Amino acid sequence: MAQLVGYIPAVGFEAELERELARAGVRLRGWHGDRLLLADPPAVDPAWAEDVWVDARELPVPSIKQAARTLKALQRNWALLTPPAQVRRANLIAQQLPHVSMKPLAFPDRPPSASLGGWTLLDADRMLASPTTRSPFPHGQARFVEDRETPPNRAYLKLWEALSLLDDRPGPGDLCLDLGAAPGGWTWVLASLGARVVAVDKAELAPQVAAMPGVESRRDSAFALDPKVDGPVDWVCSDVVCYPQRLYRLITRWLDAGAARNFVCTVKFQGETDVAAMDAFAALPGSRLMHLHHNKHELTWVSLASWREDCEG
Repeated sequence: MAQLVGYIPAVGFEAELERELARAGVRLRGWHGDRLLLADPPAVDPAWAEDVWVDARELPVPSIKQAARTLKALQRNWALLTPPAQVRRANLIAQQLPHVSMKPLAFPDRPPSASLGGWTLLDADRMLASPTTRSPFPHGQARFVEDRETPPNRAYLKLWEALSLLDDRPGPGDLCLDLGAAPGGWTWVLASLGARVVAVDKAELAPQVAAMPGVESRRDSAFALDPKVDGPVDWVCSDVVCYPQRLYRLITRWLDAGAARNFVCTVKFQGETDVAAMDAFAALPGSRLMHLHHNKHELTWVSLASWREDCEG
């Protein structure tokens, strides 16, 4: 049975995903609707895909019950990607499948560990199903039980999502730098996890964040810090607004000095997507670039000490 790979793009960045896959030498088969880009295997991990259907295959749909039996024989947990047509038939099949909770995640709880498959109808008598997908969230769409009162802005959702996808996260005993911190959404997340946080920004933190235990506010520019003086730290976190090249120079200073173990940083694009900057960040040791569901025209760059050690090993 011929297999395919399906890529679900970040909404609004379908062209970026196509260009990224083409640059990687992936043979594209075309779009199914506007949410699933099909390609030949093997699967890759493009930054602009929020989810990847690793082992998609076409399967017959002789009847609604038989389609459900076929999916259940492959695995238990399935998320339906609504097809561009045959929506009612797809929903009838989905009703025959075991229930999978799609409730928003209550951070800092971890996402479900059980494998989640993705499927959709190609037409009335054919479906596409992948028992294995990259994201623990249905089609990469991370949803959380939001706190609409305490954090000073919604930027905290990006850090919640990034940390939900990592095996490691800040906690008690860790020292974190939050660069470009004001008004304090990311500092709020880090301090809520029990970490000590040095929040660096020329602007003030929101009062409720500045008053949190373990938070130190430093009125300075993120780019004025000297890693040899201001390190070592366990985490460098940055949602600072700057050109990608300037963030790259800042990050490499900390990497070269060996002054930070882990990084979670937002690479913000102003105007056209800076492909050269993407390549530069992706080439750093132990790196991962990803478009989070809560990102805009930006990517999140992560590098963990454990990943860099694996590269060196």
